[in-house]
Amino acid sequence: MGKSKLVTSDAWQRLRSATPARIALGRAGGSLPTREWLDFKSAHASARQAVHQPFAAEQLARELAALEVEAVIVDSAAGDRLMFLQRPDLGRRLKPDSEQRLRAILPANRALDLAIIVSDGLSALAVHRQVPPLLKSLLPKLVSEHWSLAPIVIARFGRVALQDQIGQLLGAQLAIILIGERPGLGSPDSLGAYLVYAPRPGNTDANRNCVSNIRPEGLPYDAAVETLLYLLTEARRRRLSGIPLKDQRVVNSAEHLAIPGNESRGATPA
Repeated sequence: MGKSKLVTSDAWQRLRSATPARIALGRAGGSLPTREWLDFKSAHASARQAVHQPFAAEQLARELAALEVEAVIVDSAAGDRLMFLQRPDLGRRLKPDSEQRLRAILPANRALDLAIIVSDGLSALAVHRQVPPLLKSLLPKLVSEHWSLAPIVIARFGRVALQDQIGQLLGAQLAIILIGERPGLGSPDSLGAYLVYAPRPGNTDANRNCVSNIRPEGLPYDAAVETLLYLLTEARRRRLSGIPLKDQRVVNSAEHLAIPGNESRGATPA
């Protein structure tokens, strides 16, 4: 048997406590240490598992019912997980029977401010872990600010652009989709929130705003809710979303830090 190789520490070792990124892993000869290699393989397996984990839409609907929220379950045209992964276009539109189901719940002579859609996307794990606590915090704030809401739509095998068809069918001024993001190594449960003003098929990513990495280890719920409320309120007030809509709180803060003596500068006009 050959002698085991000693692990040589990296000079940046002390920086590892500041980030979950895989830096300063050290080396054993010309390779990664066994522990770091096994950790990488485990994270890769977790990410793959998150992509293929089944979405329990009925279970989620029961959890939302506990929040006294009405929900309706629909399906994209993808139909199953394999088709969803192979045909992204099918995840951007509803099955015909699901489309009819939404048409049947249209409110009579009532304009809605917001349609909320929840979909598994590329990580059902993210949806099951993050959506209930996020909505538990977000919904009461929307109600207190007099937003008129459509029933929450839970969509199986959905892509982001599915929000356009659903939002248009429900006659909502704005649509937001909470969707499982593509799992990363070490973050298989990251939730994304995409909002769009005037949802309609044909919108592009340039028309949307995204708040990403919503999870306790990333963007905490309270911070995510604060950001979403800001963007939704500004989108409704200014009647737009996407590239023209910035989180002005962040822009103003960055300008304040970057430009000496700008303490007296007013906020950039929205």
